[in-house]
Amino acid sequence: MRLYYDFHIHTALSPCGHRDMSPANIVNMALLKGLDVIAISDHNAISNCSPCMEYAKGKDIIVLPGIEVQTKEDVHILCLFKDINLAMEFDLIVGKSLILKNNPDYFGRQFIFDIDSNIIGEDERLLISSSDLNINQVFHIVKDLDGVAIPAHIDKRNFSMISNLGFIPKEPRFSTLEISKHCNLEEFIRANPYLKGYRFIKNSDAHYLGDIS
Repeated sequence: MRLYYDFHIHTALSPCGHRDMSPANIVNMALLKGLDVIAISDHNAISNCSPCMEYAKGKDIIVLPGIEVQTKEDVHILCLFKDINLAMEFDLIVGKSLILKNNPDYFGRQFIFDIDSNIIGEDERLLISSSDLNINQVFHIVKDLDGVAIPAHIDKRNFSMISNLGFIPKEPRFSTLEISKHCNLEEFIRANPYLKGYRFIKNSDAHYLGDIS
C-alpha cells in the first residue's frame, strides 16, 4: 500500500508558525494535496493535536499526534505517537522543564485552537526553548510510550543532530532519520557515508499552509 504523508507540520501554537495554521486550514490543505496521513508536531507542546485530530474525523485522512522536542543539546527530535493519551503523557514530561516565558512581540504568539479553529488561548511558555531532557532520555521515554523518535532535519545547519553533535550517535540507536524536503539524499549520503543503513523520511516542516508537502 502506498500512503502519502507529512509527519512534520506546525500549527500557530509554534511561535514561528503562521497564524493561518489552524486545524481546519491544515487538514483541508493536506486533503487538497492528496495526503493520506499527517502529524501535528509543534515545538515542545501538543495543545493543537486534539483539535486537528477531531476536525479530521470523518474525512479521508489520518492525523497523528506529535511533538518536535528541543533537547538539552539544542537538537530537534520529531516524536510521533499512536494516540493522543500517550502524547499527553510525554507532553507533561516535556512541559515540566519549560520555565522561560514567551515574549510574543519578539518571538511570536502561540495560539491554541478549538475544533472549529477559534483561538481559545495562548501558551505563555517559550516553546522554542530547550527542554531539560537530553537525547538519550527523549529516545527512551518515547520508546516506553510506544512512540517513535526521529532526529529532525539532520541536513540543516541549525538544531540538527549533525550540526550540533557532528554525528548520529550509535546509542541510542535511531532507526529512522528525517531530512528536509530540499535535501538530495544520494548526495547527502555520499558526503556522510556512515549514514548508510538508516531509513530516511522527508517531511515539510511546514510553518505556512503552502509548505505542506
